[in-house]
Amino acid sequence: MNTAHGSRRLAATLLAAALAGTALTVAAAPAAHAAASDAVAKLPISSYSGLAVDSVHRRVYVADRRDDNGAGTVVVYDFQGQKVGTLQHQSAVSGVALSEDSATLYVGERGRVVSYDTGTLQESGAHGAAYDTCGRQLAFAGGTVWSTDAYVFQDYLCATASTALDRLTDGTVSRTGWNDVGRLELAPGARGQNRLLMGQPADSGAANPFLASFDVSGTTPVRDAARRFADAEGKGALDLKDMAASPDGGRVAVADAAAGTRLLNAGDLSDAPVQYPALPAGATSTAVAFSGDGKYLARGAQAAGSTPDLLVQSADPADGTPPLEFAFEGSLDGNGVAPRGLAWSQDGSRLFAVTQGGTGQYWLHVIQPPAVQYDTRFAGDLTHSPAGAVAGEPLAVRGRLEWDGPAPAEPLKVTAVRKDATGTHQLGAATVKDDGTFAVLDEPDVVGEATYTLSFLGDLTHRPATDVTHTVTVGKAPSSIALTAPAEATMSGGVHITGTFTAQGKALPERAVLTVRRTDRLGTGTLSSVTVGADGTFAVDDLPRTRREATYTVSWAGDDLHTGATASATVYVRR
Repeated sequence: MNTAHGSRRLAATLLAAALAGTALTVAAAPAAHAAASDAVAKLPISSYSGLAVDSVHRRVYVADRRDDNGAGTVVVYDFQGQKVGTLQHQSAVSGVALSEDSATLYVGERGRVVSYDTGTLQESGAHGAAYDTCGRQLAFAGGTVWSTDAYVFQDYLCATASTALDRLTDGTVSRTGWNDVGRLELAPGARGQNRLLMGQPADSGAANPFLASFDVSGTTPVRDAARRFADAEGKGALDLKDMAASPDGGRVAVADAAAGTRLLNAGDLSDAPVQYPALPAGATSTAVAFSGDGKYLARGAQAAGSTPDLLVQSADPADGTPPLEFAFEGSLDGNGVAPRGLAWSQDGSRLFAVTQGGTGQYWLHVIQPPAVQYDTRFAGDLTHSPAGAVAGEPLAVRGRLEWDGPAPAEPLKVTAVRKDATGTHQLGAATVKDDGTFAVLDEPDVVGEATYTLSFLGDLTHRPATDVTHTVTVGKAPSSIALTAPAEATMSGGVHITGTFTAQGKALPERAVLTVRRTDRLGTGTLSSVTVGADGTFAVDDLPRTRREATYTVSWAGDDLHTGATASATVYVRR
């Protein structure tokens, strides 16, 4: 189905820019979205603490700080998202770092830094270090490994602990003399430029956290640039989540949870003259990563619903090409990019993203941005059937999704949520047919207005559609009473009436109790109530008190989900 003749959110022009000499291209189409990656692996970890990409051996290393027994692991994946190994440690692990030639992987432990031969995944060294209890951060810069260490008795003290900067020299990790408060973050500068970045997190207790750059060409790090971001009124302080140097060494991108993405001049950490566009409304910055050739920047975020969690765009902020946008949502994808959760392969052909969901749930996404992505939209108004929706009975919300470009290789999926008086309820996904139509099936269980929000989050070749809503008034399910009574009866023989009670919708929690009234020439009186049987039947037996017509009225008052019902039968009573 091709509906390209309609209006588009942005003009679609194609950018045939190859990523790092590969055949991979990114389109300058309208902001491109995807809900899925080329491969997604559910990570067997409970606490994410580091990511490194080995482009030589085509492996990805993900650090899990600790399991239930306090031991840490590094899980190893290939570029197709298949797990190929596990590096088990007896104590907690934190940061991971690769040498520039990818020959050695370094893993931070509490009392040492362990090195591995990346060709064999065998341990090649253990380098003693000051004991750390807060999560040792690692970065490879200036031809060596830099790490942090902090020692406290309880984890909650780590945020404000004194943290030292260490250097690996002659098989031992020794302190450099630099230290500050909080879980200091480290990141390498550009390859071959002997530079190390350090940042102070917002929870350190510092009123105005810093970002700093060190020259690490010698044996002692020399700080040559530093910056604090709050103004004279204390506003605008840094809330650091990640930082990355551009491959040419000219810029530093910072993921700031408060300000979004900051682009700085590497020399003095001043603001670059042109900044990146703001992240989508509702997205909180968590990660940044430049592609190996410096042409592209990936920006990670945490955002709800169909709001993008990942943007892949030109590294040049003056380039107006709309980004590729990825939205992660739900138990198969995670809900957003984890802090420091982005890394590229060196050739730029793949982007690796670690996303997080609930407590201790993480996913590894292997993304190869597509050459072209197409717009989608919900066409026309949504409808529902049956027209009179009632609580406890099936309801179908119907609509049609249109897409530009060729037909999708796999059926598209539309997701829906229902919001009613009891809250918001996830309804799952409905498959879109070849003609674009779909039906979301539901069974509302609350009387009143139910608002359905339908979303198409997109896939690797289709952008998400703007959400649409449809409000349905859900009424009470009907109930009915049917009576079978004799035309005549006698005072001595009595009246025997049988009946059937039916309530549609949700089953009653208990059997219905019916009220019985008799009206004759002496007036109206209430008889004993009757309880409906499991099969819906009941009987009314009465000895009339007088001759002539007697009208028996059987009624049920209803409940929160069902209407009431009444039925009457008239019997002529003889002596």
